[in-house]
Amino acid sequence: MITLTIDSTGLARSRFAVSPLHEAVNTLMSSGLTSRTGPYAWVSRTRRVLRRERLELLSALALDKAGGYLPDFLSPHPTGPSPEVAEQLAAVRATPPDRVLGELTTVRRGRPEAGLMGRELPDVVERTLQRGPRYFAQRAADELSCYWDLAIAPYWPDARAVLDAEVDLRGRFLARHGTGALINSLAPELSWADGRIRLESRITVALPARMVLLMPTLVTRSIHVILDPIDGVHRAPTLMYPAAHRPVARLEPSPALAQLLGPTRADLLAALTGPATTATLAGRHYLNAGTVSYHLGVLHRSGLVSRVRSGREVLYRRTPRGEELVAAQ
Repeated sequence: MITLTIDSTGLARSRFAVSPLHEAVNTLMSSGLTSRTGPYAWVSRTRRVLRRERLELLSALALDKAGGYLPDFLSPHPTGPSPEVAEQLAAVRATPPDRVLGELTTVRRGRPEAGLMGRELPDVVERTLQRGPRYFAQRAADELSCYWDLAIAPYWPDARAVLDAEVDLRGRFLARHGTGALINSLAPELSWADGRIRLESRITVALPARMVLLMPTLVTRSIHVILDPIDGVHRAPTLMYPAAHRPVARLEPSPALAQLLGPTRADLLAALTGPATTATLAGRHYLNAGTVSYHLGVLHRSGLVSRVRSGREVLYRRTPRGEELVAAQ
């Protein structure tokens, strides 16, 4: 059982985040090997890139069975709600040497008192570490960058849209039912009561939490908690849970809607089943970003789509008026 003691201030600080590198690193864990069919079949194919590109360090650290530990510096703690992958890769490269050494020590020794078993470091890990922890972090970041570009990036726009929609869904639930009910709704094995968050787990840990980071994932099949292996309280615990939201089949615009708005604008409006950026829509529809931006501007001025800034991006979504128009057609 994992128990996190959290007061009202900690709950007020708690927030959601969508993390690209957490999704990438989750595919290196046994729990990330999902079905070979369905909308996320790509997850089960990601490890082929490790072998094909000879990413030796990531291959050596990957977990093929439950119970091990994967260094957390490979998926940096998000400082904002939606970090970019380049920002996270830079954080991996800049990992302090003592953290690299400390987390690799946790890989080797585990935490037997908490029920986490250690494992021997593969030869390639030992050889890379002999060149120093800074070199180790840079080599890991280089391999992660290659892995991201080839295994994850082609699917990330769609995955990101689903994860953003999941956060929106949970945000509405939070507004209506409160934080305690939200936590209780994330998974059957997770509960909140009397100032404590409890997760049924083979690992036994109890510690205070100044806040909790809530992170949906499309990759892992069960909820788990990411705890700081160095001092237990330096980084806020992260509750990573399987997203309940699932992709909605794309709507094709009707001939009447295409005649009313024009085929391109009708296609873009029908495609906005969830929040999306100009770049995402451009990639899906094989249009250049300038063309998509122009047509989204027309739809925005017509009151059919709204836009909101999220970090460095602008997300577009249908307004109630736009929803009514698509439904009517």
